[in-house]
Amino acid sequence: MTSLDKPTEETTADDGARAVTEAALFEAFGGVRGMVETVLPGLLFVSIFTVNKDLHWSAIAALAVSVVLVAVRLVMRDTVKHAFSGVFGVAFGVVFAMMTGNAKDFYLPGMLYTLGLSLAYIVTALAGVPLIGLILGPVFKENLSWRTRNPGRKKAYTKASWAWGLILLAKCAILFPLYWWANTAQLGWVLVALKIPPFLLAVYLTWVFLAKAPAPIDVFAEMEAQEKAEEERKAALAAERGDAPDGTPSAGPAAGRHRREA
Repeated sequence: MTSLDKPTEETTADDGARAVTEAALFEAFGGVRGMVETVLPGLLFVSIFTVNKDLHWSAIAALAVSVVLVAVRLVMRDTVKHAFSGVFGVAFGVVFAMMTGNAKDFYLPGMLYTLGLSLAYIVTALAGVPLIGLILGPVFKENLSWRTRNPGRKKAYTKASWAWGLILLAKCAILFPLYWWANTAQLGWVLVALKIPPFLLAVYLTWVFLAKAPAPIDVFAEMEAQEKAEEERKAALAAERGDAPDGTPSAGPAAGRHRREA
């Protein structure tokens, strides 16, 4: 290996690790399609309400498009977790707004969820069990191995959880005053505008932290290797004893020796 080969191999390995991280983040957070499914119901609600100020039609349209998005995923046999979360979020908003008669309450359940999520990221980071690690651990096939066996990765997950928590908390600091002071259309358009940029910033920072972190420990591969090693060990012991493949003793060399001695 020449001095020029090593940097090339290291660069290739770094690129591969970053590609894996990008793919895992897209899988965990839904990618472009997940963002569209998150934004579209709220955008439709505020668009219709801005035009006709009709809470019922706005709410029905938002809920209907959420159901359609789920139906499309079901027809395509795609994962529905992101679309289903959108349906439940819109449904809670519709029910709450209908109960109070205040169109702004359509956004309140989602705002409270964002506030709770931001606190969850911060609290779990302080507790040493960062929430982003719990979310991404299974995606990277490392489960919770990062907690005790991969301190560099735990540090990256902690930084990422702080980033998510503080970004979402800043978003809440903008939205909750608007809930009290602004009208429904103003709040709705600001909320739609703040759907994607904070999310992309948090995902980008997560990617930066994880791309610089040690590689994940594939616990599933470890378990498979252990099972294979155990099977090979049993096969070797059986061969030494001269057992048949089904575990029953066979007339091997030892049996022949006993017959000669007799």
